[in-house]
Amino acid sequence: MAEFRYLAISPAGDVLRGVMEAPSEAEVVSRLQQQGNVAMRAEPAAAASGFARALGREFGRGGTLTRQEVANITRELAIMLGAGQDLDRALRFLGETAPNARMRGVLEQIRGAVRDGSALAAALARHPRSFGQLYLGLVRAGEAGGQLAPTLERMAMLLERQRSLAATVRSAMVYPALLILVASGAIVFMLTGVLPQFVPLFEQAGAKLPTSTQFLIDAGGLASRYGLFAVLALALAALAARMAYRRPGVRLPIDRAVLLLPVAGGLMREILAARFTRTLGTLMVNGVPLIAALDVVRDALGNRAAMQAVERAAVSAKAGAGLARPLGEAGVFPLRTIYLLRLGEENAQLGPMALRTAEIHEEKARLAVQRLVALLVPAITIAMGAAVAFIVSSLVVAMLSLNDLAQ
Repeated sequence: MAEFRYLAISPAGDVLRGVMEAPSEAEVVSRLQQQGNVAMRAEPAAAASGFARALGREFGRGGTLTRQEVANITRELAIMLGAGQDLDRALRFLGETAPNARMRGVLEQIRGAVRDGSALAAALARHPRSFGQLYLGLVRAGEAGGQLAPTLERMAMLLERQRSLAATVRSAMVYPALLILVASGAIVFMLTGVLPQFVPLFEQAGAKLPTSTQFLIDAGGLASRYGLFAVLALALAALAARMAYRRPGVRLPIDRAVLLLPVAGGLMREILAARFTRTLGTLMVNGVPLIAALDVVRDALGNRAAMQAVERAAVSAKAGAGLARPLGEAGVFPLRTIYLLRLGEENAQLGPMALRTAEIHEEKARLAVQRLVALLVPAITIAMGAAVAFIVSSLVVAMLSLNDLAQ
């Protein structure tokens, strides 16, 4: 049993805070709901009181909210509006219960703008670094249709799905990255710390070293003398490449080439398809017209080749030619995406079909990440073993040649 801190609203409208022992967060929420309360937040007590977490919340990002904070605000605001609270009271509650001063300040500014007569979307637009165009478009559509609470609920789901997919990719890449780092460190240590210990012995013997051994000794010497400069040059080259990548003329062919890679390209296509269909479906289900939705979706993709494909599809849709055909001609998204979107167009169910398609691609992306890691880990291990074996064998051959010379 673990301890969880919770935040809830009682049937009388009072704010309830406390600590509860339960097997999981879901059990805490279930117990609160059985008592007639509206559960707003439940998190492990240890995580809620961690010094590092509190320090990051207070000083980490200035006045900008993190994606997780935006998702939490959206979910809690949807719950309160769905429970019958008015917008002003809901925003006041969120501000009073905010876990840090930064969130409290942003929420108070939003509430002040709403109380001055601004729509919620207009109030959120004053914080563009926290709430993007996609978020604002959905809130604006929800306000116009009188469906703000369901819209915020869908927005929270969209944010959580996006964060979950991104977290899956990042966490899966941690182990291969650490493996590469350790392997590189081991090889550099052997070249700069182990091999130089044998150089005086080779020089005293005056024997001609094998080509592989001489190559490794020279490589170790270069690494010792110019290693720091090489690292600095690589850092500058990476910075220059990043600046050049921001230019559309450079970024477009690179983004296209990434999609053609054997394994990583397939993973990127699945991720783009999941992002495209999840965002498009969420927008259309909330009443955003197709053309306006495509304009928002395009900016959320992050890949120039995919953005160009969506732009062409938007032009085709404006002319009444449909969405699926131009997307298929671009060759960016998987065939499954095109087929399902075409089916949605034919049945006038493009929004719901896009959401179903997103679920398929999100699962495919997770499986692709697992396959990529399953290939990377043994490949890195084999490469590391081969490099170490080459160094050791070169050293052994050199020692054997000295032994033959002595005899």
